[in-house]
Amino acid sequence: MLGPQIEEGHGKRTGRRIVATEPDLKVEATAEETQKLLGIEGLAIVTYTSSIKPDGSLHGEGEGVFLSPQGDRVTWRGVGVGRLTEGGAVQYCGSISYTTTSQKLAKLNGISGVFQWEIDAQGNTHSKIWEYAPAGVSRGVAA
Repeated sequence: MLGPQIEEGHGKRTGRRIVATEPDLKVEATAEETQKLLGIEGLAIVTYTSSIKPDGSLHGEGEGVFLSPQGDRVTWRGVGVGRLTEGGAVQYCGSISYTTTSQKLAKLNGISGVFQWEIDAQGNTHSKIWEYAPAGVSRGVAA
């Protein structure tokens, strides 16, 4: 079931490169965001690849890390679908699986995150993630 919002972040794309042109175009990008995850402030570094599907939509796969000033660390892997919008902006939605040893963020190990991620034409990013957990798993704290 879709639960509360658990994350929101704002940042900037920091790099982009072509990974492959054959058989399909694949682009890799990296971004850094200031985020609030389960109420904890921190920095996230995200790297993902994106390729264009036959219908013009995008397939994206990525991984990243969230680090708090107190030493909490969460890694994640995600997959999603995106689309190019007017002016060169990109919008994605998808799901994330988390891994952490942080006691404060341990509940992330048992849930999936459902995300929306936008990158405007200037490379500014905005992310939002909601909790999605199997039936019977308790709901968490909103971001």
